[in-house]
Order: sequence, then structure tokens, then C-alpha cells
Amino acid sequence: MMQSASLDEWLAYLENLHLTEIDLGLARVERVRAGMGLAPAFPVVMVGGTNGKGSVSAMLSTMLRCAGFKVGTYTSPHILRYNERIAIDMQPVADSAVTAAFAAIETARADVSLSYFEFGTLAAMHVFIEQGVDVAVLEVGLGGRLDAVNIFDPDVSVVVSVDLDHQAYLGDTREAIGFEKAGIFRAGRPAICADANPPQSLLDHAAAIGADLRLIGRDFGPARFDKQWSFRMPGFDRHALPLPALRGDYQLDNASAALAVLAVLHERLPVGLGAIKRGLSEVDWPGRFQVLPGRPLVVLDVGHNPHAVRALVTNMRVLPYAERRIAVFSMLADKDVDAVIELAREAFDIWYVAGLDLPRGQSAQALAARLAAHGVPGVHVCASVASAWKDALSQASENDRIVVFGSFHTVAEVMLAREPHR
Repeated sequence: MMQSASLDEWLAYLENLHLTEIDLGLARVERVRAGMGLAPAFPVVMVGGTNGKGSVSAMLSTMLRCAGFKVGTYTSPHILRYNERIAIDMQPVADSAVTAAFAAIETARADVSLSYFEFGTLAAMHVFIEQGVDVAVLEVGLGGRLDAVNIFDPDVSVVVSVDLDHQAYLGDTREAIGFEKAGIFRAGRPAICADANPPQSLLDHAAAIGADLRLIGRDFGPARFDKQWSFRMPGFDRHALPLPALRGDYQLDNASAALAVLAVLHERLPVGLGAIKRGLSEVDWPGRFQVLPGRPLVVLDVGHNPHAVRALVTNMRVLPYAERRIAVFSMLADKDVDAVIELAREAFDIWYVAGLDLPRGQSAQALAARLAAHGVPGVHVCASVASAWKDALSQASENDRIVVFGSFHTVAEVMLAREPHR
């Protein structure tokens, strides 16, 4: 019945196929993977972490592409189109490639129930194998140990950062979450950690399984010099590098994680200095402290947990002076809204808040009440994120700054509202 369905029809089908949106565990998806014979012969890089894993995946993939390799990149969630999740050479694949993969999975799964994310993970690898990539970069969806991506065997694993998010699934301490993230490490294989203060649980797990652990600050890292930087790692020092096109000081650590991967894979996937420099300069990853051209200055940031919003607030301090600092803000109900508000409350003079019309969304009134409880003045309640954006834009002068943040969905709705045909 679904074999000739459109991508939109497939996605609607998948959203209602499994009982729960998030269902951690590898047994079901591994059965289907084995049945499909999805066993990549190319190197696989697995990238996990609370924040930064998308940026690391984008930088790594772009540098590999600049070196002439055909690169498959799997990331989530998407902002505007599902196809963003499955990219070849940093370009979303065609609908037909995704629907063909979905059809193959539907045939192979028989009576095995798969979640939306599990379907997507299998589809990505199916596409990468069908299209003959040289290397695959797989971003972990949630946690690591029990995430569907972990059915594949990485040649190198990366944990970018460890902080609090998805506590209902991963635990409510950095130690508990660190153990889950470390679940993507493999015995005898390189494991890169770019968290400057890694949880002991991560260190212990790496030691227990015999992973070849490389830590930022100890085994590799960046050194910044005004308009450029150097990457230091024994046998793979790289100097006079351009600052990453992705903005924010934390991106140097993310870039270092990507370069550490290139270092340990250098014999199989040699990437020259020229490709590294081009990749750092050309990388594009929308919605991550993305500063739009024009005035008033507008920043789009998908930050949706305390760790990400702390980085957002820090990065805002290096932006040009703004007469008024305006927030367009919405968050999902299962996120730590109070911690985010406390971190951001001093960074804005005016707030335009709206609800997200999603199962995990919360109302604008609920957000406004949370802001009021933190003593935040200047809050405007709006009917939608799009109307919050339009109200903020109509009130802003060219010397003001508008920052859109709180969720992938928040940024997506503003991106759509900005499109001229909308």
C-alpha cells in the first residue's frame, strides 16, 4: 500500500506507526538492520553529545567533501524539510531516495514495530550504501548507548559535550548522562571527547572497554591567535587555520573534535591542509548562532537546553551594541524552561513569546507565567511564533537586536515566516 506513497504520506504513516515517539533500545531495529543486510564497508564516524554534535558533523563532513570524498551525513532533527537529515556531500537527498529506503524497510521489518527515528536511521544507511559513499558521519539522536544509530559499528566515536537534557530518558546527573553518551565508544577504537570536564563515568567506561580515548586539553586542542588558530595533536598539528564559518567561541572546540577525527582516520581518509581550510571556511549549519545579514541584527539559534543557552548568552556579548535586545522565544514543555529563563533573563529587554502547536508544546500563557515567576518584565504574549516574529520585527529599530531561540520548531517557524512567498 505504501510502496508508491509520497514522502509526506510516508512521514504521516511513520508518525503513527509506533506506540511511543521515543523508544530506546536496540533489539527491534537491530533485527531489521540484520534482515536488510545493512553492513557498511566504508568508515563510519559516530558523533554524540548534548550540544555541538550537529556542528561537528557539519564541519567534519564539509572538510571531507572538500578533500574529494563522497560523504553521507545523517543528522536530526531537521528544521524545514525531512531530507535535511540524510545528506550526500552536505546536500539533502531527493524524496525518491528516502521513499525507496522507507519501502525497503517496510518490506523487511515484517511484524517488527519501528519508531519514526528508527525508520530514519535505517533509511539513512540504506541510502548511503545504495549511493556508494566513501564515509558516513552519523549523529546520535538521543543519548548514545541505546540510540538506534548505535546499531552500526563506528570506526571512531565522538562525544562533543555532556550536560543536562532529556533527563527523563538519560538520568538527571552529568555522571548518568556521561555513561549513556560513552555507550557509542568501541573497544580498541579511537574515542574522541571534546568536553573539557568529562564525567568520571565516561572515563571509566572508556577504560573498562579498552577504547582509545583522546581528550581535549590533554591529547588535542585548539590555540587561538587573533584571526586564526592552530590545532595541536601529536603527529597532526595544523597551523594558520581560518576561524570556522560557524560563529561562537565554542566552535573552536567543535572544530578541534572534527580535526581529531581526521587525525585518527588520516591513513584511510587523507585530508590535506587546503581541504581543511576550505571546509572550515565553507561550512554552513543553519540555526546555530546564525547571524542574518541586514538590520536590525537577527540571530537564529536552536538552543533548547541550559548548556546551549548559556553558550548563546556568552556569544551575544561579542555582538555589536544593541539599543534594545529583543527575544522571540518558545520552548517545548519537557525542557528545563526555568533554567533557560534564569540564564537568559538579563540578556533581553523585551520578550515576544508564543506556544508551539505540538504534542510536547506548551502555551504562550504558560511561558509568560514562567517568565513572570522569574521577575522578567516586558513580556508580550503572541498567538504564534510567526506573529511573535512579525510583532518583534515591526517594533524593532535598525539599532536593535532580535534573537530567536528555544527550539528547532521556533527557528523553523521564523524561517518559514521570513520566506517571501509565505
